[in-house]
Amino acid sequence: MTAIKTTFSLPEALFNATENLARSMNLSRSRLIALALEEFIQRENQRLLDSINAAYADDEPDPEEETRLDAMRRIQRELLEGEWDNQLMPSPC
Repeated sequence: MTAIKTTFSLPEALFNATENLARSMNLSRSRLIALALEEFIQRENQRLLDSINAAYADDEPDPEEETRLDAMRRIQRELLEGEWDNQLMPSPC
């Protein structure tokens, strides 16, 4: 993995806490910050995925959706019946 150097500012208290934690975990400050960012991004991605899954987890269609589904089923049935009728009828030669 290629490392890219960057510079950013932190509040002094956060910097000191980062220094102390990195020292206690025997990590470099850069490694600790990279680990924290990776975890934050993973959590945010999971939160987004959970939101998407919740939006699609709607088991019961509302009345408008049910009306559309019924119409789609009817049209599909008519199309399929038409295909079967065409296949069963002898073609004029």
